[in-house]
Amino acid sequence: MPAAPFKPTLRFSATIGIRGINPCVPVTAAQAAKLAPGWRRAMPVRVRVNGQPAEPWPINLMPAGDGGFWLYLHAAVREASGTGVGDTVRVALAFDGAYRGGPPDELPPWFAAALKANATAARAYAALPPSRQKELARHMLRLKTDAARQRNLAQALAVLSGQPGRFMARDWLGGR
Repeated sequence: MPAAPFKPTLRFSATIGIRGINPCVPVTAAQAAKLAPGWRRAMPVRVRVNGQPAEPWPINLMPAGDGGFWLYLHAAVREASGTGVGDTVRVALAFDGAYRGGPPDELPPWFAAALKANATAARAYAALPPSRQKELARHMLRLKTDAARQRNLAQALAVLSGQPGRFMARDWLGGR
């Protein structure tokens, strides 16, 4: 079934900034209200920047705490639009109630089996926010060799079991 036509309900210009290490643009509370009045949690949208990519990119706007949101710009969107930090861009957004971020339906079988065998790690994984579960699952799915899988599995189980450590470019403490 073909995708629904992209009909943005919000268009604005903004300068791409950076929060931590993430390129993003702010979306004010007034702008967000045009997409979904009263929305307070991660808001599913489809986005184009300077008219790109051809197929609007599905993503969640992340709450800023003041009624506004942050639109983090995925590398694929920045590459398609030829933009980077410091560039002023035209943003087109449409609310996308059909988009479901969060973890994929299935973990790699070898990772799921290891979690099933380690109740502490499994509880910690289940307690992670959906975005972190998705990040971890995608990381594991991208591993190509058995050596990389074993190495990353050992690290994941250790940090999920509560051991402090550094894994996936972040510090873990208490399984988080």
